[in-house]
Amino acid sequence: MSKEKKNISLLYNGDQVDLGLKEPSIGPDVVDIKNLNSATGLYTYDPSYRSTASCESHVTYVDGKAGVLSYRGYPIEQLAQESTYLEVAYLLYNEELPTTDQLDAFRLRVKQNMVLEESVIKLFAAFPESAHPMSMLITSMASLSSIYHNKVDIKDPQGREEFFFQVLGKMPMLAATILNHTNKKAVGSYDESLNYSANILNLFFGGNPSYEINPVFSKALDLLLILHADHEQNCSTSSVRLTGSSGTNPYAAMSAGAAALWGPLHGGANEAVVKMFDQIDSKERIKHFIEKAKDKNDPFKLMGFGHGVYKNYDPRAAIIRESCHQVLDELGGKNNSKFELALALEKIALNDKYFIDRNLYPNVDFYSGIIYQALGLPKEMFTVMFALARIVGWATHWCEMMANPNLRIGRPRQLYLGPKPRSYIPLDQR
Repeated sequence: MSKEKKNISLLYNGDQVDLGLKEPSIGPDVVDIKNLNSATGLYTYDPSYRSTASCESHVTYVDGKAGVLSYRGYPIEQLAQESTYLEVAYLLYNEELPTTDQLDAFRLRVKQNMVLEESVIKLFAAFPESAHPMSMLITSMASLSSIYHNKVDIKDPQGREEFFFQVLGKMPMLAATILNHTNKKAVGSYDESLNYSANILNLFFGGNPSYEINPVFSKALDLLLILHADHEQNCSTSSVRLTGSSGTNPYAAMSAGAAALWGPLHGGANEAVVKMFDQIDSKERIKHFIEKAKDKNDPFKLMGFGHGVYKNYDPRAAIIRESCHQVLDELGGKNNSKFELALALEKIALNDKYFIDRNLYPNVDFYSGIIYQALGLPKEMFTVMFALARIVGWATHWCEMMANPNLRIGRPRQLYLGPKPRSYIPLDQR
């Protein structure tokens, strides 16, 4: 028996307009308003698109009220416990978990693209010493569009797949080059005996002959990459989709995603959290800063609390919290002051009525910066690390969108509040 067709009715000027309801595989139904304007002449008003489903997608599901995150149906808790970043990358792109042979072939294709053209490497010499790593990432990512301007056929499935592996391989090389350009060090080399995350660390720090990769650190990095791999239609992913909908070069679309990620309300929040810890400085000063956060007239904000989607504890934060313990225990007490400060701040905030009433729980950014700092990365690199993980989500969503035969360029409308029509007044009469 076929399902009864669902719809929702809208009364406007005495006339009834029937709008369809789209039924997801999981989650609330979605009102289909694409014909609302043609039927009524009306548009909807939804600042920040918080009540708008901008696309259909099969990649990631988020339930903010329940604190649920899953990739292709797999709970993030299981993937974090059992999987690896490359396996998750395969899952996101191919929709299913790989066999051993499929994962080996996937890793090989990523490795084959882990090289930067000489013109891109020379670009870094033009950056001033004060350049922020994210500004270098945005620029260098966009520069790849000049090399691959006519080499990516965005209408061809094979062309899109070639781009996917290109950008997945080039992203860690860009990140390693940015870090070592800043530190005036040499980029390390790829080691076939190491897993993906250990190789990332080797690219970052392997230029130092005395550097040894700690398996606890590489595991923590892999975990962070998994947790940051995708997060539905967030600001940066939506930027990639909106930019890509014009048919632009996909490297330009990825650069747009990186630009959106840089903001302190998005990927830049983990850098802002560590800066906040530096400002608070000690556990004795926490209550003072909590009172500042409550004061509407005080510009201070507690970074790392609350989320635009999650109205419960961010499931990624609980996983990262445990990883923090492992990394800092491995350091033998070094750098524990920030983690102890984080735990004390978390405890006070979670028992404070102000934060409880507003559902201000710790989010993924609250702990990730502490781990990155413990791994030896400067705080200015934290958002680059976020982008390194998220590149697979951006590329997957871009490929999914471009495969849609009915794709149209994104074109939101507005609520115009400017002047009504008026006549031009010649300059000598004003």
